[in-house]
Amino acid sequence: MFAGNEGEKVLSIAVIGCGRVFSTHADAIKKSSYAKLKAVVDIDETRADEMAEKYNCEKYTDYRDVLKRKDIDVVHICTPHHLHFQMSVDAMNSGKHVLLEKPVAISVNDAQKIIETAKVTGRSLGVCFQNRYNPTSVWIKQFLDSGRAGRIIGCRAFLTWSRDKDYYNSAQWRGTWSMEGGGILINQALHSIDLIQWFIGETDWLKASIDTRLLKGVIEVEDTAEMTIGFKNGVKCLFYASVCYTMNSPLFLELHCENAVITLHDDILVTYSDGKEEFIRNPDKTSGGVTYWGLSHEKLIEDYYSCLIAGKSFRIDGEQAIKSLKIVKAAYESSRTGKPIRF
Repeated sequence: MFAGNEGEKVLSIAVIGCGRVFSTHADAIKKSSYAKLKAVVDIDETRADEMAEKYNCEKYTDYRDVLKRKDIDVVHICTPHHLHFQMSVDAMNSGKHVLLEKPVAISVNDAQKIIETAKVTGRSLGVCFQNRYNPTSVWIKQFLDSGRAGRIIGCRAFLTWSRDKDYYNSAQWRGTWSMEGGGILINQALHSIDLIQWFIGETDWLKASIDTRLLKGVIEVEDTAEMTIGFKNGVKCLFYASVCYTMNSPLFLELHCENAVITLHDDILVTYSDGKEEFIRNPDKTSGGVTYWGLSHEKLIEDYYSCLIAGKSFRIDGEQAIKSLKIVKAAYESSRTGKPIRF
């Protein structure tokens, strides 16, 4: 389907949404061995013009127009959260493969409809949980799967970032239930939640509390959240997240295992039960923030294209992406009712 001459970029790409994460996607496409950026879409015509000129491609202001193009193979959807559902469904029904920024949708019901559309149309659906491709994440997953650490017994994780009034006022959809779908849990912390469930396994229950500590009157949604998550294998995780800190601090994650304690905070420290320690330096070490979440997009995007060309399933599909969304939505319901939620 994607056959071409040797060395030819055989995938034609369109990116919908030229906002905060656009350049990360566009630069990854530019570097790709498999793909060429053919079109960009944004409702802001000036922004669309600027990006089209910068990346030497065509521009549109209505995403439905680009979906009519027969030559477009893959659509990247980099729009505000509430637009993910309709755009994804329309793209797949138009015969396009879809690589979607997280979250897959702002409701579990919409996410399930997106997954079903992918099945019915036979189109590939990938979701950008790029932190699974971070060298430290890959190392921890392989270490756990090797059995050297033994069974996971417990987990704790803390994510403290800074998002102020100016950040939320920069776009109308930010900080709203109807458009963003929530606050820190569905946005900044979603990658961390994805990693935790990827490392540990299927969720059984959770109890959560959310609050707006510093940004009340600025946002409708939570700026701080805490959860106790129970997994089906018996592991319990204590999780705290807030955008009320003074800087973007990298995720702190600790996995207490039978034979070792694995601590991730940029680098990895493994403390074995006999007292020996192993230090694994993060080759992509940063101080957090945009660079932190953007580091592994290029790896994920190239892997997605490679799977498409080879006719293989992409490992972070809708079924994977909906897991963290279900955790977040259960957390909101638990906080609202004051009760634990079972899965």
